Amino acid sequence: MAKFPEAETRIFKNVFICRKCKNKVRAPNMKVLSGKVKCRSCNSKSLRTVRKK
Repeated sequence: MAKFPEAETRIFKNVFICRKCKNKVRAPNMKVLSGKVKCRSCNSKSLRTVRKK
């Protein structure tokens, strides 16, 4: 997929996926871990990181 570091950071850094509706949310890691960030469309707080292929 991404072959150079700029693309790696753009695609994977601070990007999380909602476990319910599969929307992407860009937020800082610590806010997601503390539960302060929720999905914009379904208001769920269950987020996961982007999987690297």
